Amino acid sequence: MSTTTTPAAGRVPVPGPGGPADKPAPAPRVVRQRRRRPGLIALSVALIAAGGLSGALLFTASGERSSVLVVARDVQVGAAITDADLAPASLALDPAVKAVPVTRKAGIVGQRAAVALKAGSLLSPGQVTSVSLVKAGEQLVGVALKPSQLPASRLAPGQKVLIVSTPDPAQAAAGATSGGKAGEPAAPKTLPATVVAVGLAAPATGVAVVDVAVPASDGPTLAARVATGAVALIIAPQEAG
Repeated sequence: MSTTTTPAAGRVPVPGPGGPADKPAPAPRVVRQRRRRPGLIALSVALIAAGGLSGALLFTASGERSSVLVVARDVQVGAAITDADLAPASLALDPAVKAVPVTRKAGIVGQRAAVALKAGSLLSPGQVTSVSLVKAGEQLVGVALKPSQLPASRLAPGQKVLIVSTPDPAQAAAGATSGGKAGEPAAPKTLPATVVAVGLAAPATGVAVVDVAVPASDGPTLAARVATGAVALIIAPQEAG
């Protein structure tokens, strides 16, 4: 007696090995490599090389230093420059900057400051001059002054001043201005001068000597006034520009 087996309802027959359900495996994808562009690579290499070269040149230029002169201490305009006023320095300078080489120090010492020199500043050729503040036809007179006989403002070489005669009260009362009222004191005499040098005040008395240049014809008269001590110094009014 034979028995027939019937597949259960709802079941899907599973195909055997090698049956129609077996599909071939997909072929692997081929990744295309990007094509290299020789021109772009060469340009990149050239740019990198140019950047490195410019950096090397900049480093080399910034490392070049020059031995020049700098101002070691303040020097007033018109004052003679001494060896102690200058110091050497090694600086990297732009070619447009005008400086005085250390090798020219011997020629700079003894010249005068054409402008006020400040300590620590770079010395340039235009800041020194060989021209003296005492011109032809002038005389140099030293004027000793007490603190009450000159302004509190510091004087500088080249400054225009007036030397004023200060007679004693008895002489002032005896004098009278021509054409003025009787008994009026005469106007004090003044003498224009140019400051050449300013000495240090004496510690005990505070008296300082100011060298001034005056016309040669007025030099002896000023020296006689200074000997009496009856003088004072005032700053001349500025000329209108």
